[in-house]
Amino acid sequence: QVQLVESGGGLVQAGGSLRVSCAASGRTFSNYGMGWFRQAPGKEREFVAAISLSGGLTYYADSVKGRFTISRDNAKNTVYLQMNSLKPEDTAVYYCAATRLSVSTTLRHYDDWGQGTQVTVSS
Repeated sequence: QVQLVESGGGLVQAGGSLRVSCAASGRTFSNYGMGWFRQAPGKEREFVAAISLSGGLTYYADSVKGRFTISRDNAKNTVYLQMNSLKPEDTAVYYCAATRLSVSTTLRHYDDWGQGTQVTVSS
């Protein structure tokens, strides 16, 4: 099992930027594909971005493509989500998650989850 702790959420104005981080512990981080998901009030949790074991492959939801960037630093056991040009509809709790697959965009493939960090974008 991988323990995941997100940080870096907060309140930002529309058009602004924010970077959230996720620190992993407990297992060999580089053995896990990593993903970011989000859940807005009253909505289901949805895929945001995913990155492969070494970071060579990345995938994004259409709603964030061109604005968000996922990256990982295996030496620091950390995955990041850089969010630019934020919109009010990006407001949600953001979760990082780990999968034993090399990479996946499918929520049910992820076994370990962080507690989430709130991102609020004001208009």
